[in-house]
Amino acid sequence: MTASNQKDIRKQFGERLRYLRLIRELSQEDLAHLCNLDRSYIGGVERGQRNVSLLNIKKIADALCVSPKEFFDE
Repeated sequence: MTASNQKDIRKQFGERLRYLRLIRELSQEDLAHLCNLDRSYIGGVERGQRNVSLLNIKKIADALCVSPKEFFDE
């Protein structure tokens, strides 16, 4: 996998996270609080700048009341 493909995956994940967060009418701050993560971390993930760990994917999914697979479904 090339570096650009890895960035594309992070970007797609971030866009899906933003969508799921917004339809639940949560701010980044609200979501960060629910996940026990920093708001700037959530912002970085949404912008595709962070390589989110499996543990944090699970925390975020739980906070949004979705399955982790929701981040990868199109």
